Amino acid sequence: MITAKELCGKAKANVKEANTEELQKAIEQGARVIDVREPAEYSQGHIREAVNMPRGVLEMQLNQHPDVAGYDDALERIAQKPLYLICKTGGRSALAAESLERMGFNNVYSVDGGMTAWQEEKRPVVAGE
Repeated sequence: MITAKELCGKAKANVKEANTEELQKAIEQGARVIDVREPAEYSQGHIREAVNMPRGVLEMQLNQHPDVAGYDDALERIAQKPLYLICKTGGRSALAAESLERMGFNNVYSVDGGMTAWQEEKRPVVAGE
């Protein structure tokens, strides 16, 4: 048996991570961001550009992402560009990134420190959407 913390640590060791500064720059260049937190967490404060797809349904809902919805080759389209995943602290996003890599995504990043780091650095957040 391993703990959830250990599981997240193993995932973090196996995926690409971006810090909040790298994410900010990527957003300025039009990067896609998926917030894998639960809807209640997302509504309390999120990055304006982030689409909410909770960790538990991410793999099943990915083809509904606004960038690809309605396309027959939806997953191929979304897999071609960098994709940033964010959660509260970086654990769930690392697990999600690991899962997407198993699905064939090779340009996916987990945001190290998550929304906690983003907000501590006073980066822009919107709430209630």
